[in-house]
Amino acid sequence: MSLKERLKKAVASQAEIEADEERADAHRSVGCTPVDQLADRSRASVSGVIRSVTLRPREGVPALEAELYDGSGSLDLVWLGRREIGGVTPGRRLKIEGLVCLIDGRRTVFNPRYELRPRPGE
Repeated sequence: MSLKERLKKAVASQAEIEADEERADAHRSVGCTPVDQLADRSRASVSGVIRSVTLRPREGVPALEAELYDGSGSLDLVWLGRREIGGVTPGRRLKIEGLVCLIDGRRTVFNPRYELRPRPGE
C-alpha cells in the first residue's frame, strides 16, 4: 500500500471505510455489477449488505422490502406476497439476481433470486 493510500485511509470517515470495504467485497463476487452502473430494464447480479428490512403492503398484498448496499449505491429489493424471509436481516450479505427497474427514481428489483453470503468472520 502506497503512502498516499495509507494517508487517505487514516483520515477517511467510518462511512467511507465501510463503502470501500463493500465495494471490494462486491468486486470479488464474480459476475456482479456495481449498483451505480445498473441500467434500467436490465438483468443483473449484485452483491452487497442489507441495510434495512421493512414490511410494507403494496395494494393490499404483503411485500417485504430490503435495501441492499454495495458501496457504490443502494438497490431496493421487493418480495411480493412475503412477510418475512429467513436470513434476510440487516447486516446480512446477499448476492441477488433479477431485472432492474426504476421506481420513483430508485433502482428496484422485484422478487429477486438471492443467495445468503457469510458475514465477516463466519
